[in-house]
Amino acid sequence: MELEFFLNRLPDITALVVGDLMLDEYLWGEAGRISPEAPVPVVNILREELRLGGAGNVVNNLRTLGVGVEMAGAVGEDADGLRLRERLLALGGTDTGVVTVPGRCTGRKTRVLADHQQMLRVDRESVVPIPEAAEEQLLRFLQERLPHCQVLLLSDYGKGVLTKNVLTSAIRMAREAGKPVLVDPKGGDFGKYRGATLLTPNRKELMQAAGGLPVSDEALRSAGRKLTAELELEALVLTRSEEGMTIFFRSGGELDIPTQALEVYDVSGAGDTVLAVLGAALGAGLAVSDAAFLANLAAGVVVGKVGTSVVAPEELRAAARRRSGEEAKIVPRSALPAIRETVHHRGGRVVFTNGCFDLLHIGHVQYLQQARGLGDVLVLGLNSDDSVRRLKGASRPLIGADERARILAALGCVDYVTVFDEDTPLELIETLHPDILVKGGDYAPDQVVGRELVESYGGRVAIIPFVAGHSTTELIRRILRNGEERPAET
Repeated sequence: MELEFFLNRLPDITALVVGDLMLDEYLWGEAGRISPEAPVPVVNILREELRLGGAGNVVNNLRTLGVGVEMAGAVGEDADGLRLRERLLALGGTDTGVVTVPGRCTGRKTRVLADHQQMLRVDRESVVPIPEAAEEQLLRFLQERLPHCQVLLLSDYGKGVLTKNVLTSAIRMAREAGKPVLVDPKGGDFGKYRGATLLTPNRKELMQAAGGLPVSDEALRSAGRKLTAELELEALVLTRSEEGMTIFFRSGGELDIPTQALEVYDVSGAGDTVLAVLGAALGAGLAVSDAAFLANLAAGVVVGKVGTSVVAPEELRAAARRRSGEEAKIVPRSALPAIRETVHHRGGRVVFTNGCFDLLHIGHVQYLQQARGLGDVLVLGLNSDDSVRRLKGASRPLIGADERARILAALGCVDYVTVFDEDTPLELIETLHPDILVKGGDYAPDQVVGRELVESYGGRVAIIPFVAGHSTTELIRRILRNGEERPAET
């Protein structure tokens, strides 16, 4: 299981986090009356809490998962700067990469909450770029510590730490060292992140970078594809709040991952969790699609909490248990390139077969077991109801595509099911590019749809004979025959 592999690898991972540090203050209280001075509620404060925010929340998420962390950023020469350092040290890390900039205000966001509602937010912060001397200190720290880390995370809140010089130099250092570099971006100019491994914008940030176009699904997808190519990214992971995530790959493929949140109370800080989990997963050697799946699970946990929060390993396990089952195996066509990438990343082979699978019987099961045995992951293309009718006649299918897909996905030998509406699976094969194309029956290889394509890139075709005496047609005849022979009830 990828989750357990991920969790077991975490103690061996060290992440280098660079970005805008701040404190998140929460004032919890009750609002029982209106002020006589102005038409605003009076909040009686009952509890105060100070948490790490911004890049500090990324560090907190990583440390909660058990990842080692090196942190670089800037604070002011003030009391909040000392408080922030204390909290970083309390996590078991160091603050040697945190630069003190005289005259700078350490960022603090104060949120006033009453009856589980945020009433007000007050920001104290500096957004001017850090001076050149501070840039040089940060870059020297990166140069020294990067060789000892597996991944570089850049948390950009637009507060002046990640200047163009720091960004360009950090990305170049990471790529030269062969380390993945992930960026949580800010602002309308994504060109400054060119050459990063992966970006994690939300919808608003992506559309701002695309020129301020109105947010729509079509516009988001167009912008995601365009920026992934222009910025020379390996992937762009778009966070879409209640709609989950969409991954845009350099290859041109896309993958939608639905949200895993049970309830959404607060999305603040969810982007920090996504960046932390993605970074830890890539540092552990997972493929982008697997890393994004885990980050999506983690985001679904933290949005159910109030305020900037973290996710613990056991919470990830619980979220994964809720997600498991046959429904997780039923995927859209757009997911196929990511499935192939993930399998190849592990050094495995993808097997593909297709069919109607109306009235599943032992012949089907044995065929699928043999197909799965030829590789590492079996993807099954399932004819839609309309496709079955065109192939088999108006009386078929006897079982609808949704039910057929769930039945097939319940089989241990089937890893993924995707439904297609065409008469042949050629378009699916073009999308998936399987390593092994399997067909059942007495076909000659040159009769198999997709053979030329698969063999053109080094794949192969395998023919598996059907089990004699077992077919859906014969099963239907037997059922009808038994019904006719049964005596009428009196």
